[in-house]
Amino acid sequence: MPDPSTLLVGRTHQATVESLMPERCAWPGDDPDEIAYHDLEWGVPTRDEVTLFEALTLEGAQAGLSWHTILMRRDGYRRAFLDWNVERVAGIDESGVDLLVQDTGIIRHRGKIEATIANAQATLLLRDQGLTLADIVWAYAEPGREPNPEIQSQTDPSRAMSRELKRRGFRFVGPTTCYAFMQAVGIVNDHAEYCFRFSEIAAMRDTLLSERSNS
Repeated sequence: MPDPSTLLVGRTHQATVESLMPERCAWPGDDPDEIAYHDLEWGVPTRDEVTLFEALTLEGAQAGLSWHTILMRRDGYRRAFLDWNVERVAGIDESGVDLLVQDTGIIRHRGKIEATIANAQATLLLRDQGLTLADIVWAYAEPGREPNPEIQSQTDPSRAMSRELKRRGFRFVGPTTCYAFMQAVGIVNDHAEYCFRFSEIAAMRDTLLSERSNS
């Protein structure tokens, strides 16, 4: 039988460790991969085209699936879609699609694969028009730091973004996918107010919005 004093020390140590752990949003649960994604990436505001294109692709791939399923295939997606090189992805032909449909490292859904290629082509078309993917999606960012009192699956801005992206040739960009994308890349800050990342993300977002308005 363990020494009761040892058990008490163990419980005290555990309580101390738990009290030092930062409070975070509930959705990652105790999954270490989702915790790492939440703590390091989710909601970080960015205008980087590669990051935006990856996020839009992964959120579209998630449709009907869990985020964990996609997160576990992230390296597979990066490899399959050529390190998210938009020019190279846009050039994938039908034989390339046939190969990707057999790739166990990604979701083998032909429609989603073809959408990724179409979205790369639409991104290049934006460049031809003197625009960037960031110009389009960040147009739906609203200023302010107030926490979202009710997390929704879609909003008026995500519905508007969905319509605009579809108009420009993007696929698998429904309003729910667009809202998840907005959360992922910091267009909205949906960290819970008690989460240690809320204020950090809010400050980053303020900076990015300020830089955009001054440019």
